[in-house]
Amino acid sequence: MPEEEVGYVSDFFAHVTVAGIDLTGRLKVGDRIHIRGHTTDIEMEVESMQIQRADATQAGAGDSIGIKVPDRVRKGDKVYKVVE
Repeated sequence: MPEEEVGYVSDFFAHVTVAGIDLTGRLKVGDRIHIRGHTTDIEMEVESMQIQRADATQAGAGDSIGIKVPDRVRKGDKVYKVVE
C-alpha cells in the first residue's frame, strides 16, 4: 500500500509506551500509520492522540502529538500514513 511521510518520532516514554511525534503532515484518529527506523517496523491504527496532554481527534503540520504505541520506538524513526 502507498504511504506518505507525516512526521518523525521526537521522544519515547517507556513507562506508558507513548511516542512523541512531530508532524510534517495531517493525521487523525482512525488513520493507519507505519513507524519505521533502523530497528523499528510497526504498523498500527491511531486510536487516540493528545496535543499538550489534551485529547485531540486530528492534528496538522507543526503540531507535536503523543500516541500510544504497542512497542518501543526510537527518536528519529519516520512516521508514514498508509494511503488507501
